[in-house]
Amino acid sequence: MRRSWTTTGRCLGVVYRTRRRYIPFNSITSPRPASTMGSKAVSLPSLEAEAKPKPKPLINLLRGWPSPAVLPVSLLRQAADEVFSDERVYVPALQYGPDPGYQPLREALATWLGSVYRVAAAGRAADEICVTGGASQNMACVLASFTDPAWTRGVWAVMPCYYLACPIFGDAGFAGPERLRGVPEDEEGVDIGWLEGRLRECDEREGEGDRPAYKTPGPHRKLYRHIIYVVPTCANPSGKTMTLARRQALVRLARRHDALIISDDVYDLLQWPTTPSPSPFSPLLPPLPRLSDIDLSLGRSEFDPPDKHFGHAISNGSFSKLVGPGVRTGWTHASPDFVTGLSQNGATRSGGAPSQLCAAMVTRLLASGQLDEHLANVTRPALRDRHALMLRCIRRELGPLGVRVREEGEAGSNVAGGYFVWLTLPEGGPTAGEVAERAREVENLVIAPGGLFVVGDAVIGEGEQFGMNMRLCFSWEGVEEVEEGVVRLGRVLGGLMGEGGQKKGGG
Repeated sequence: MRRSWTTTGRCLGVVYRTRRRYIPFNSITSPRPASTMGSKAVSLPSLEAEAKPKPKPLINLLRGWPSPAVLPVSLLRQAADEVFSDERVYVPALQYGPDPGYQPLREALATWLGSVYRVAAAGRAADEICVTGGASQNMACVLASFTDPAWTRGVWAVMPCYYLACPIFGDAGFAGPERLRGVPEDEEGVDIGWLEGRLRECDEREGEGDRPAYKTPGPHRKLYRHIIYVVPTCANPSGKTMTLARRQALVRLARRHDALIISDDVYDLLQWPTTPSPSPFSPLLPPLPRLSDIDLSLGRSEFDPPDKHFGHAISNGSFSKLVGPGVRTGWTHASPDFVTGLSQNGATRSGGAPSQLCAAMVTRLLASGQLDEHLANVTRPALRDRHALMLRCIRRELGPLGVRVREEGEAGSNVAGGYFVWLTLPEGGPTAGEVAERAREVENLVIAPGGLFVVGDAVIGEGEQFGMNMRLCFSWEGVEEVEEGVVRLGRVLGGLMGEGGQKKGGG
């Protein structure tokens, strides 16, 4: 009789349940195991640490890191030499920085991002930029500065969700099904009708019984009623890109319900055409407008305090995917009032602007045009070629087994990007949890089953959430490993499907 497998999805961990034991599937996107807050799973070493030496070398198609081959080492070395050769630069770079961040980087980012998004840079464009310590660190600072665990009614995260965002929400007091809720993703990026209905219900239910806030926002901040978390371009994990019409509708919805949209825009500059190209050059494809630009164009809302304009959407940017995660440098694009409020975070006021030294080096890469050249000649071509290779291997190895794959971001756009491919297994076959466990045990292959991307205990509709989906990453491993990984995955899936057929047939 065939074993009965179920996958219990947790944003912070996934448990594969057999009749005999529970096996936690923890994150290996960082050297430390993921938190299991809100999960019944016991925290154990990550799969990467669990993997024992085997004849087959480990292939990791879960890890969402840039390949060492695309890191701009020589450019950073040159930038560091320039910084440390000029006392006028290295002295402020090594001191506590101003609250909003290294001013030359703010100015360089305002010019660069204005060109990328085709937004006319006004005279105060740098006032719309706050330098951060990266997208994750910044999200924690935003939640600490602009939310209150009693006054703010909850976080709404589009699902499937980047699962390591959820511990950040939990740390800010938004854990559990009443505080952290999953929002269904549709072909245009987010089911706006579903979200609008739930926001209305939440406001009507809690409007008469609001609890007093723990925090006093002071003159430079405000507290939002809701937080909406999205990755609108090349979403992690699904790869979908939110349409312009849906972006506009989401911003209007946020403005009606006093919500702040935190938009992780980390893949906007990592897109390419899906049509084959022999060119080693991959120019920038102009991304869709940022949610923050759409919001700023609408001016103040009814929820803004007098003489203030905080807005309802921010762009959370990062150099982690463009330069390297270790530079720990990012930015927020928002209204000048929001930027001022964010810069008054207690940790920033005490410790100075995040990433002051690396900000000085990154400024050199932007001002010289070297980062644009590196992205066009190294990073995007490498990702484009690995993405195309992975798709060819999936069609060859997994297509005959009934596996479906999403090949582009926005439907019909012929544009792909990001780091990941989202697969759907055939109905009636093994679940993604079963495939992932067998792949680790037999093939020394690590993949991400879809249950990993469920927001807490969210249930949208009937049936198991994403139990037949899996995410593969093409950015980290080498070209040969990407192909071999898909071959191994095909062997695992084919073997499990064969076992299931034999057992059913022998019923």
